[in-house]
Amino acid sequence: MERLDAFMARAAAAYYAKGEGIGRDFTTAPEMSQAFGECLGLWAGVTWQAMGAPSRVVLAELGPGRGTLMADALRGVRDVLPGFAAAIELHLVETSPQLRAAQRAKLGDAAHWHEGIDTLPPGPAIILANEFFDALPIRQFIRRADGWKERHVEAGAFAELPADRAEDAPEGSIREWGEASEAVMTKLARRIASQGGALLALDYGPAQSGFGDTLQALRGHDRADPLADPGEVDITAHVDFAALAAVARRTGATPHGPLPMGLFLQRLGLMSRSAMLAQAAPRSAGMILSAAQRLVAPEGMGQLFKALAIAHPALPTPAGFEP
Repeated sequence: MERLDAFMARAAAAYYAKGEGIGRDFTTAPEMSQAFGECLGLWAGVTWQAMGAPSRVVLAELGPGRGTLMADALRGVRDVLPGFAAAIELHLVETSPQLRAAQRAKLGDAAHWHEGIDTLPPGPAIILANEFFDALPIRQFIRRADGWKERHVEAGAFAELPADRAEDAPEGSIREWGEASEAVMTKLARRIASQGGALLALDYGPAQSGFGDTLQALRGHDRADPLADPGEVDITAHVDFAALAAVARRTGATPHGPLPMGLFLQRLGLMSRSAMLAQAAPRSAGMILSAAQRLVAPEGMGQLFKALAIAHPALPTPAGFEP
């Protein structure tokens, strides 16, 4: 028997070590539209300007997948913001050897790779985290008639052990806690507050904390049992954005958002950029515009996915987060 978060961490590590899930089991926004990465690159460039355009800045991505987002981001800034492109020191946090190889094929040897955030070099930083926090493990608590229980996993099924929680809730209520996500955010926000810069997180989840079971798994783009076949399915949970924003605020950084990703991307000009790409490639125009629409439409990813920025207190409101 092991606690749910330990089970998730073990299953996710085995799954991502293979580096085969993107495209086979799920599709991420950067793989859908090159305009997505280009817009995020320009967001990073504008943020760099707001930081005073330092001559050196760490540009880091957490969980970079195949390197598609960063490749598009760098291409988007080279001509528009050459000063930013020259200032970038590129760092990628990736544990999978297979995915590192894919990233190197797209980005070359200019990047520096890390097993975790603790070895990122000091200094002002702009950190991108697209669908990173959803892959971090969660703990789950369920309210029973005799009190709260914490979910564990044993032989492919849930098992429950008593938990010390004082929160009142109806019987059957489930409360999730992203303890691992909050620990990561604490370190990142503390770094930003003391050394300067900003973090942009794009992921799926509610804007406000609440009750509910969001544990899920995908295999072949279909729902799968998250407790069966650990290491063979993509196991994730919704991100508690309100909790992450609160953590950042407590550590001295300033949170902005969360707001719907569709609104954020439209403010960054994703639809205009997609229209330009469609005009330049008429045979692929339908696919380009359809992908962009899926990213911003409320019935697509635009509402379920959120954007959250964590910035140094001295920085102005980041682009896309204006009231």
